[in-house]
Amino acid sequence: MKELFVDCSDVVIRPFVIEKNIQALAVFVDGLVISDVLDDALRSLMVMEGNESEIERIVATTLPVSQISTEDNYGEFLIAVLGGDTGIFVEDNDQAILLGIRGPDTRSVSEPNTEITIRGPREGFIENLRTNTALVRRKIKSPRLKMKPLVLGQHTNTNVIVSYIDGLTDPALIDEVMQRMEKIDIDGILESGYIEEMIQDSAYSPFPQMQYTERPDVLASALLQGRIAIMVDGTPFALILPTIFMQLMQTAEDYYERFQISTLIRWLRYLFLFASMFTPALYVAITTFHPDMIPTSLLLSIAASREAIPFPAVVEAFIMEVIFEALREAGVRLPKSVGSAVGILGAIVIGQAAVEAGIVSAPMVIVVSITGIASFTIPQFNGAIAIRMLRFPMLILASIFGIFGILFGIMIVLGHMANLRSFGVPYLSPLGPTKWSDLKDVLIRAPQWELTTRPSFVGAQDQIRIGQELPETIKRDNGLKGKNISHPHQKNDQEGASDDDPNP
Repeated sequence: MKELFVDCSDVVIRPFVIEKNIQALAVFVDGLVISDVLDDALRSLMVMEGNESEIERIVATTLPVSQISTEDNYGEFLIAVLGGDTGIFVEDNDQAILLGIRGPDTRSVSEPNTEITIRGPREGFIENLRTNTALVRRKIKSPRLKMKPLVLGQHTNTNVIVSYIDGLTDPALIDEVMQRMEKIDIDGILESGYIEEMIQDSAYSPFPQMQYTERPDVLASALLQGRIAIMVDGTPFALILPTIFMQLMQTAEDYYERFQISTLIRWLRYLFLFASMFTPALYVAITTFHPDMIPTSLLLSIAASREAIPFPAVVEAFIMEVIFEALREAGVRLPKSVGSAVGILGAIVIGQAAVEAGIVSAPMVIVVSITGIASFTIPQFNGAIAIRMLRFPMLILASIFGIFGILFGIMIVLGHMANLRSFGVPYLSPLGPTKWSDLKDVLIRAPQWELTTRPSFVGAQDQIRIGQELPETIKRDNGLKGKNISHPHQKNDQEGASDDDPNP
């Protein structure tokens, strides 16, 4: 052990003697174990009576630790110790003891920064895998919730959990995910994005084929649909698969607020999705090739503002789009105390200065600003990135072919999306192929009592989500009535009416 961990100052190799001169050795990584619990465990061994040296008896009668296991494989023992367990060798035994007393030196559970909601749980995943699995287990208290462990990375030996609900998730989907995961042979896994790139169906597509989340409630909801989650130690982002494009436009809050406002907000998101992707291209196409589509007064205003501009509209658009993306990236990378100020003030100052200098026109600044704001309404960041990337090819097509170029670009994008699969599931489901029963949770968000079945495109073994009695009652009576509840003021009104009635 000393030869193996030479020059490893954080690895502690502690020889000690069990009573009656039984030689033993403890191995652990300083900073990854709870020192007080380890001291109690070693103390209980040092004062053990009865000349006991068999591992089974020591584990059963002596050690005051709740999580104990034995290991006879040297490689698995080292992985466990480097992961935070404490290993103990006892003379004359061909097994080692592993004590699960890993230290809690991680940040506390807090509200996720990437998926903020007004209504809903305020807890998010952290970098500790066991804390994350506990957060999910707290949501789904069922023995059918399975969590298969994997270790990936030749040097990092990163712990990975594949989670699903047994009897609900399609077994073929589980087998496919496990086969793809087992093919991963890499030196290290530092974040779930490593796994995402290696197991996705289409490696070169700009569209994300897996959803990631920091929220336990979002992950629990996906598991209840029959989907699979992948949690990686060292990152707060868990992967959810399979994923369709429509799910990238949904948030957890859609299901916590009333269905009417959730439906309106979804329509707003889709409207600004198209605005984010096509607004600069439409402006360039119309002002360059189709000015007759603009009302005369507006056309004269645009022409007056562009009179002193030395560049064509497409160059204006590229200049402003690149500057806007640079400001966005600078705002993200700078410290929080100055990042927001740089982003807002930079956009205002640079935009105003560019207009006054005659480099870009005022309408172009408005167009780019609307486009930037629209991109922020897309809930999933990886989905917003795909739209931001496609904005530039659309701009080029519009500058060459006008509106016809935009239509051609739309056909290419839709054709590509129709050809995409996420673990065998069509990316445009349930619009293409159309499944009418699943449309209740796509462009609209139907009431909870209308969502009686799980999405069919996932292929869940049990499609029924809600019993039939409650939805039928709500539909028949337009809600659950309280007609049989007799309130005090109603009794007083009835008694008063009886006293005044001359002929009771």
